[in-house]
Amino acid sequence: MAESIKRKLMKASDIPAFVEEIIATGCDICAVGHDKYVLSELDAVADELDRIGDKYGDRDFLKPEIVAYLRSIGRYIDVGADGAE
Repeated sequence: MAESIKRKLMKASDIPAFVEEIIATGCDICAVGHDKYVLSELDAVADELDRIGDKYGDRDFLKPEIVAYLRSIGRYIDVGADGAE
């Protein structure tokens, strides 16, 4: 029988702090369009990014809210239908 593993879930109210901590590492984080976001992962801060991920927990279900927040603070790239800016 499979065991259930309880993972910490990030709260929507943690999004601004999460974004600020990512930026503070020197990594860039931005929304791409209206449904995705990316962050540049620098090998030099991989351990710090892991720590941040562990601190805030699973955030996949908050993707639309994270994207909306990033767009609200001007951290986004809009792409056209052909993939160009």
